[in-house]
Amino acid sequence: MIPTAPAPAPARAAFSRRELEVLELLVEGASYAAIARRLELSPHTVDTYLRRIRAKTGATNQIQLTLLACRVHGLPTAA
Repeated sequence: MIPTAPAPAPARAAFSRRELEVLELLVEGASYAAIARRLELSPHTVDTYLRRIRAKTGATNQIQLTLLACRVHGLPTAA
Protein backbone atom coordinates (compact mmCIF):
# COMPACT_ATOMS: atom_id res chain seq x y z
CA MET A 1 0.00 0.00 0.00
CA ILE A 2 1.35 3.42 -0.95
CA PRO A 3 1.17 5.88 1.96
CA THR A 4 -0.84 8.99 1.33
CA ALA A 5 0.79 12.39 1.53
CA PRO A 6 0.28 14.40 4.69
CA ALA A 7 -2.06 17.34 4.68
CA PRO A 8 -0.65 20.60 3.31
CA ALA A 9 2.02 22.03 5.53
CA PRO A 10 0.85 24.42 8.22
CA ALA A 11 2.15 27.95 7.98
CA ARG A 12 5.77 28.36 9.07
CA ALA A 13 4.48 30.18 12.16
CA ALA A 14 2.90 26.90 13.31
CA PHE A 15 6.41 25.52 13.88
CA SER A 16 8.91 26.59 16.51
CA ARG A 17 12.27 27.95 15.40
CA ARG A 18 13.93 24.69 16.45
CA GLU A 19 11.38 22.58 14.58
CA LEU A 20 12.14 24.59 11.43
CA GLU A 21 15.87 24.03 11.94
CA VAL A 22 15.32 20.28 12.30
CA LEU A 23 13.18 20.25 9.14
CA GLU A 24 15.84 22.19 7.23
CA LEU A 25 18.53 19.67 8.15
CA LEU A 26 16.18 16.78 7.38
CA VAL A 27 15.59 18.06 3.85
CA GLU A 28 19.38 18.25 3.42
CA GLY A 29 19.41 14.50 4.06
CA ALA A 30 20.85 14.59 7.57
CA SER A 31 20.21 11.62 9.84
CA TYR A 32 18.74 12.09 13.31
CA ALA A 33 22.25 11.65 14.76
CA ALA A 34 23.71 14.21 12.35
CA ILE A 35 20.93 16.69 13.16
CA ALA A 36 21.62 16.18 16.86
CA ARG A 37 25.35 16.88 16.37
CA ARG A 38 24.75 19.97 14.22
CA LEU A 39 22.26 21.48 16.65
CA GLU A 40 24.11 20.27 19.76
CA LEU A 41 21.13 18.24 20.94
CA SER A 42 20.65 14.64 21.94
CA PRO A 43 19.17 12.29 19.32
CA HIS A 44 16.24 11.85 21.73
CA THR A 45 15.52 15.59 21.56
CA VAL A 46 15.63 15.51 17.75
CA ASP A 47 13.15 12.64 17.85
CA THR A 48 10.92 14.69 20.17
CA TYR A 49 10.92 17.62 17.72
CA LEU A 50 10.07 15.28 14.85
CA ARG A 51 7.25 13.67 16.87
CA ARG A 52 5.82 17.15 17.51
CA ILE A 53 6.04 17.96 13.80
CA ARG A 54 4.32 14.67 12.91
CA ALA A 55 1.57 15.43 15.44
CA LYS A 56 1.01 18.89 13.93
CA THR A 57 0.97 17.67 10.33
CA GLY A 58 -0.22 14.09 10.30
CA ALA A 59 3.02 12.89 8.67
CA THR A 60 3.52 9.21 9.43
CA ASN A 61 6.89 8.35 7.91
CA GLN A 62 10.29 9.73 6.90
CA ILE A 63 9.26 10.36 3.28
CA GLN A 64 6.28 12.44 4.34
CA LEU A 65 8.47 14.41 6.75
CA THR A 66 10.98 15.08 3.98
CA LEU A 67 8.25 16.23 1.56
CA LEU A 68 6.82 18.42 4.31
CA ALA A 69 10.26 19.91 4.95
CA CYS A 70 10.61 20.70 1.23
CA ARG A 71 7.23 22.47 1.19
CA VAL A 72 7.92 24.43 4.37
CA HIS A 73 11.26 25.60 2.98
CA GLY A 74 9.84 26.35 -0.49
CA LEU A 75 11.76 23.63 -2.32
CA PRO A 76 10.28 21.87 -5.35
CA THR A 77 8.92 18.36 -4.97
CA ALA A 78 7.91 15.83 -7.60
CA ALA A 79 4.22 15.63 -8.37
